[in-house]
Amino acid sequence: MASEDEVNEHLIENFRPRLRELVVVQQVLDYLHLIDSNQKERIRKKEANEGNAEAVDLLISAVIRKPHGPGWFTAFVDALEHSGCGYAADIMQANLPAPEVEARNDYCVKLIQLLSPSLVDMKTEDVRVHCLSQDLLTPADAEIVETTTTNKGRASGASELLRRIVRGRPGWFSKFLDILRETGHQHLYELTGGSPDCDKQGSDVEMPSLSDEPAGGKAATEKSPEAAEGCDSTQFMDINITESPQDEATDLYASPEFTAPPNSSEASHPDGTHSVAAAKGPEKADIVLRAYQADVARPALEGKNIIICLPTGSGKTRVAVYITKKHLDNRRAEGQSGKVVILVNKIPLVEQHYAAEFLPYLKRTYKVERVSGDSQLKISFTEIVKKNDVIICTAQILENYLERSNTGEDEGVNLSDLTLIVIDECHHTQKGGVYNHIMMRYLKQKHKNSRLKKEQKQAVPLPQILGLTASPGVGGATKMEKAEEHILRICANLDASKIMTGSLGEYKKEPRKIVVSVEDRKEDPFGDVIKKIMNAIHTHAELSPTCDLGSQNYEQWVVQKERKAATMEDQKVRVCAEHLRQYSEGLNLSNTIRMRDSFGFLNKYHEEERKKKTTPDEEQCIQITETERFLFTLFQENKKELQRLADIPEYENDSLSKLRAKILQEFSTREAARGIIFTKTRRSAIALSQWIQENPKFADIGVKASYVIGGGDQSVVKPMTSAEREDVLTKFSKGEVNLLIATTVAEEGLDIPECNFVIRYGLVTNEIAMIQAQGRGRAEGSSYTLVEVKNSGVAEKECVNEYRKDMMNKAIDRIRALNQKDYDKRILEFQIQAIMEEKVRMTRKKQKGMKNENPSDVKFSCRGCSKHVCTGEDIKIIEKMHRVNVTAQFSELFIQRENTALQERLLDYETNGIIACKDCGRNWGTMMFYRGIECPCLHVKNFVVTFNEKKLSKCTKWSELAVKFSAFDYAEHASQVAQSSDDEET
Repeated sequence: MASEDEVNEHLIENFRPRLRELVVVQQVLDYLHLIDSNQKERIRKKEANEGNAEAVDLLISAVIRKPHGPGWFTAFVDALEHSGCGYAADIMQANLPAPEVEARNDYCVKLIQLLSPSLVDMKTEDVRVHCLSQDLLTPADAEIVETTTTNKGRASGASELLRRIVRGRPGWFSKFLDILRETGHQHLYELTGGSPDCDKQGSDVEMPSLSDEPAGGKAATEKSPEAAEGCDSTQFMDINITESPQDEATDLYASPEFTAPPNSSEASHPDGTHSVAAAKGPEKADIVLRAYQADVARPALEGKNIIICLPTGSGKTRVAVYITKKHLDNRRAEGQSGKVVILVNKIPLVEQHYAAEFLPYLKRTYKVERVSGDSQLKISFTEIVKKNDVIICTAQILENYLERSNTGEDEGVNLSDLTLIVIDECHHTQKGGVYNHIMMRYLKQKHKNSRLKKEQKQAVPLPQILGLTASPGVGGATKMEKAEEHILRICANLDASKIMTGSLGEYKKEPRKIVVSVEDRKEDPFGDVIKKIMNAIHTHAELSPTCDLGSQNYEQWVVQKERKAATMEDQKVRVCAEHLRQYSEGLNLSNTIRMRDSFGFLNKYHEEERKKKTTPDEEQCIQITETERFLFTLFQENKKELQRLADIPEYENDSLSKLRAKILQEFSTREAARGIIFTKTRRSAIALSQWIQENPKFADIGVKASYVIGGGDQSVVKPMTSAEREDVLTKFSKGEVNLLIATTVAEEGLDIPECNFVIRYGLVTNEIAMIQAQGRGRAEGSSYTLVEVKNSGVAEKECVNEYRKDMMNKAIDRIRALNQKDYDKRILEFQIQAIMEEKVRMTRKKQKGMKNENPSDVKFSCRGCSKHVCTGEDIKIIEKMHRVNVTAQFSELFIQRENTALQERLLDYETNGIIACKDCGRNWGTMMFYRGIECPCLHVKNFVVTFNEKKLSKCTKWSELAVKFSAFDYAEHASQVAQSSDDEET
């Protein structure tokens, strides 16, 4: 077995090419003491004569040269970290970003290199100062850039600056874009792609997960930090994170070509849409496709793999049902069985496709079933596949069972068991997504089959693939060539022989677009008070922000300060940063909704923080630090003034006034108005709904509003259950609710009846989401309105999205015009590349697995007061998911509070309460009631983690710790609990 030194040597050699790009030799040498002075001098000369990359090679050779001194590898990593080569240090510790994040980062680096002749025409000194404040440059970097600028001129200094920032951790690009904008380099800002379209970090922005749980498991909806940074890192590599909606409505189906059975009792709404309840009724008539639908379906009916790309509301799902039926009919006619799986990316879509589409048309002749984390069926998915002809399920469930079959863990499912896979919203078949994991298995087997055929061996049968999408997007491309490449990669990932589109002709419905601009407040005394409080906190904590208060950049800056302070055990700065983050959110609420909503949010936050400083029985006094007392007093001193100003209507933001006017106009000029307002965060959706309900003018014209938000528990706002969401949508379809206020959860995926109008309130993401949101307005004479909100830039971003939409359509036309031989060649190249990248990814995953450290090397301390809590040896894991600490010592360190949002889970346990630090009141996690035993369940984000004596600055998920915790022994612990109870009774 290889020694630890050999493993580390191998790791360094494997990443030598990467280190050549990321390491700055001159700076590392200053911190690297394991190399003697003579060797350092040789490396410096190498750098001066032949360049940095060659010098890095010599440096690496010196580091791995034997014999090794004790701690040589740790010393090398520390030198990388302290010299500003943090990304290189991450790689050495196998703390790698997700592959898609790394790919986007590489793309950013190449873009900066390509644009450097233009970018050097910057005000180097201004940019240098901002880069230093945003941690894109270390002080040493900044000094070198300044010296170069002084000695060789502004352009040389800019080149030096660019060379250094691209070596940073992923996430540097968006900061650099913002710096260009803030320093007045608008032309360079636009040249590099403009501002990112991602939601701000740290807020409760709706971010539905691309995957969901296995049957009986718990959904992993938490967004990874790597994904967040990847999303933040570039606009032109904009990979859509939000889910795509099922965009098929029945408004285009109610034509002379579709006729219901004469005696059908199927209920329909006056507007032509069909309810879910009606779909569960009698069998629907045979499907008669329209001309454009039949045209796009033709290659699939011939057994070819294709992507169908049709606009929202054009009946893609209906085409998929038709293809499914013909596929099964043909298999049956040939005396063979057929097995069709319909894959979706969100749980609500499972029931929607099942009840509204596949079951009504297929139940007479075929067995149709659905499976998801919400499914009532608790039998094996393998058995469901065996016993049914058509299975509708979330993609993650199929992936889980394909993996089970692959590992031989237990009975799973093989691709060879299936004959047709329909992938809904197939534009998500990209690196990192669950769709892509499934298709990677397919591609590997396909290319293995080619080898088997050459060897005249039996090939493994593979299913036909049918992809459905309204918009593949352009992946942030700014040139047609890149847009084509993005779409071709999706085609390659789906092994599609064609991408099929069609003209809807007379059935096409385009809503008219309206952009409503707003005026900035002439006076904002409420916001001024909040800013005064924030500046007082800055002074108290000795903080100096370099960006506008309340901006996205400010929020990111505060988050970074909080993480750094927690790692450094600087509780003064940490708690101040936490409060500043809440005030920043208060400013955003004031600019988006009402001032009273902002005040209510801030007041509630301070009340909850005060509650944390008292025990439930009020017998024990929890520590309140001088800084916490200062912060509580500061709010109390300004509370009355904030409350007074919040009730003065003339100070409200103009955005809300324009939204009010637009809603009143829509409902007063239409006979049966029905609309959707899309907003950015869950909190703003709830606040807007409340604002409408409290306004008598809306009630007078018949506005009946309700909100729809996501179900993931990644936000401080209580999530919406699938049952609650379905209830609201049912009321909307019946007319009991005629105005939905929704986050991105309704933007894509949910089958919402046709609307007269769609309003996007300060929310614009990418071209895919724009196309989907526009498609919500399907009624005749519908409108699509953008309402500007302060700092949102929605009008500019929407122009970019329109440009991207046109580029996407042109790119699809060019791809369709390709000679089939040329198309097939390009697809094959992309597939081979994808397979090779997957091999690299798996190799890295194995290398990371080698870093599974001993639990005793991990220590946890309270994020609130830095008190040592436990080590990794004390933590056990339940159901491969929940980390608990059931030791007697740990039970003495926390108090329990009531969990106001008690939720039953899908496993054999329920959340019973909240556990918090006895000393400072910081929440640590929840008390689980697992099979009759109370188990304190820890949430790692509430602790500062020390790993091998080094504090981790950013650790928000347990998966980020390369540690294998011991499994929870229920029998052993239960017997100890029983023994303890017996002793007490005695």
